[in-house]
Amino acid sequence: MTKSELIAHLAAQNPHLRQPDIELMVGTIFEEVSGALARGDRVELRGFGAFTTRKRDPRQGRNPRTGEAVAVAGKGMPHFRPGKELRSRVNGGQDPGENA
Repeated sequence: MTKSELIAHLAAQNPHLRQPDIELMVGTIFEEVSGALARGDRVELRGFGAFTTRKRDPRQGRNPRTGEAVAVAGKGMPHFRPGKELRSRVNGGQDPGENA
């Protein structure tokens, strides 16, 4: 699902809201999540999952064309860990991580 598809779906489910208002809400949520991750904060949406950042250490890489060694700087990478309810829903009501 793309951002525009999400907006269209929410607009169809909420005909009392104007589409520009829905676009603003969705955009604001994405901006807040992005901003929090950029600051190094954790974003947790109960029942859905948690967004965090993980640090990647600097390393020695290779240029695939020439084969020469290239220094690759360390960086932060966004990471998503799904919540128990989301995992269960995706797996048809049964979380494979649960003990039966």
